Amino acid sequence: MFDTVLIANRGEIACRVIRTARRLGVRTVAVYSDADATARHVRLADDAVCIGPASARESYLNGERIIAAARASGAQAIHPGYGFLSENEQFAEACAASGLVFIGPPVAAIRAMGSKSAAKALMERAGVPLVPGYHGENQDAGFLAAESQRIGWPVLIKASAGGGGKGMRIVRSAGEFAAALASCRREAAASFGDDRVLIEKYLERPRHIEMQVFGDTLGNVVHLFERDCSVQRRHQKVLEEAPAPGMTATRRAAMGKAAVDAAKAVGYVGAGTVEFIVGADGTFHFMEMNTRLQVEHPVTEMITGLDLVEWQLRVAAGEPLPLAQEQLAIRGHAIEARIYAEDPDKGFLPSTGRLLHLSTPAESLHVRVDTGVEEGDEITPHYDPMIAKLIVRDDTRERACARMLQALAQYRVVGVANNIEFLSRLVACPAFAQADLDTGLIEREHDFLFPATTEPPREAWLSAALAELLREQAAADAAARLDADPHSPWHHRDGWRVNLGAPRRLTFRSGDVAKTMSVAYVDAGYRLEVDGQATAAHGEMLPGSQLRADFGGNRTAATVVAANERRHVFLHGHCYVFAAIDPLYHAGEGGGAEGGMTAPMPGKVIALVAKIGVRVEKGAPLLILEAMKMEHTICAPATGTVKAFRYAVGEQVTDGAELVDFEAK
Repeated sequence: MFDTVLIANRGEIACRVIRTARRLGVRTVAVYSDADATARHVRLADDAVCIGPASARESYLNGERIIAAARASGAQAIHPGYGFLSENEQFAEACAASGLVFIGPPVAAIRAMGSKSAAKALMERAGVPLVPGYHGENQDAGFLAAESQRIGWPVLIKASAGGGGKGMRIVRSAGEFAAALASCRREAAASFGDDRVLIEKYLERPRHIEMQVFGDTLGNVVHLFERDCSVQRRHQKVLEEAPAPGMTATRRAAMGKAAVDAAKAVGYVGAGTVEFIVGADGTFHFMEMNTRLQVEHPVTEMITGLDLVEWQLRVAAGEPLPLAQEQLAIRGHAIEARIYAEDPDKGFLPSTGRLLHLSTPAESLHVRVDTGVEEGDEITPHYDPMIAKLIVRDDTRERACARMLQALAQYRVVGVANNIEFLSRLVACPAFAQADLDTGLIEREHDFLFPATTEPPREAWLSAALAELLREQAAADAAARLDADPHSPWHHRDGWRVNLGAPRRLTFRSGDVAKTMSVAYVDAGYRLEVDGQATAAHGEMLPGSQLRADFGGNRTAATVVAANERRHVFLHGHCYVFAAIDPLYHAGEGGGAEGGMTAPMPGKVIALVAKIGVRVEKGAPLLILEAMKMEHTICAPATGTVKAFRYAVGEQVTDGAELVDFEAK
């Protein structure tokens, strides 16, 4: 086993590797960019080395700096995690040339599977079934359009060197092809430094099922069963589970054999994933092989009881696989949910900001949280906006779903938009609950997953008010303890005055609804009146912003987090956001330019689509912004003309920046 391992990554996967290395007694060295100087993975590692500015190209994608850091730190091996340089054959070669072990497959295997086109050609020769498509070297736009016509619409354009849904578009007609191809190429070049693409027939309502494989340097290869990753949006996985619902022993054996054969065909060593697209009739087709550990590997660990990072380290050190195929078994069912800083109601736009409040469900044999952040950390625009992976396991899929809903209800995030409630709706969705899975589930179940906004329940308004009053009293008590006359009645927050009791009003707003509550102070607490109905209320605030309340004899538990003027009320698995209105001053809420003409987040302008002075229809694309590795199109809010663009291609913009001077006509 190695004495020291450098981790060439960041975030939750770096923290994940550190956890296993520490258990094995292996010293870890983290690398970090200027933006990650105080990141969690830096705090957890035994040592850490700065490798450059915030830009990934100048830090986490800079192989020379990472190798120099490894050699200076005394590391014998480099763990690349996933993403960044994990599937970069030049980096793997450079590690070997520097006398460092690359904790991944041989360079030849990375090369063979690094190009989706080359991998499909190899699988075709090996007899593995493929989806009809074009995987050749001709990248002429006209030729690719003709090939798409031959294959038949709809088709899927995919970056040859891609992954994570980047550089991927569904095209349903010839008229959409040119724009989709250009967008794919831009995104692929930005994410992978390679704009080559391939074309495949797009299968309607397919499932995405992948097999975890592992090989050692002695020629042994096993599979550790399958994962179902069908629930996706923008071709990025949202929920993953193992085993795949409805998988028969016969089909598992066939897919497992195909995956092992694929790995053996390239002399595979280490952790890898063979991905299949599966039709409604159960027929499966090879899509690609990921020559690294996958984001969703924890569900495999949960159903097998194994540590795949430990296997990686042992195999890279020359040890044989710890278990043979016949020794591997499935135990129960596991589900993983990816918790992101993004706003589902705004097209899943990534969100940036500081995590003002962060609490997670308690970890146990049934619940696991893999994260790279803690309360007070910042989600920056420089990297993927993942907050954590939440993984649960139980004896059956039904019980695992119940575990996941309970764990999501206990997750609290304040400071950035997040997808936690969306994930709760997704797990509760009848289609998911009944395992009616395919890659279009989210679009198909749109009405269930994106319900109309409703007014918060009465209990949420009361919780916001009671928490406000209890915090005021706690602040007054703290001030009294420091005062020369701690027993002065002026320290009390009970409404007492020399003559009549002081009238008190609390006003909160949720969306377009504002409510004013009158407060009467009584011996046991308060009487809160809202909408003409009075309720006796008392309770206490506990650490972690937890509220224990009694409303008219009905007891409830909530979490009420104050962040500036906002009050985030977590109640019964939902988060209700209120604005506390100052009666002496309220300027109203500002907004961006009408029609979404402001930058939804920090990013870079990569294309100006419309022409100045030329009339465009409502919804027509005006410019394209790149942020957090994804493209976002700014569209016309109405029919009109662009008078001017305020930024040129290549310029960085800040959140809320005015992008376009637009004149509606």
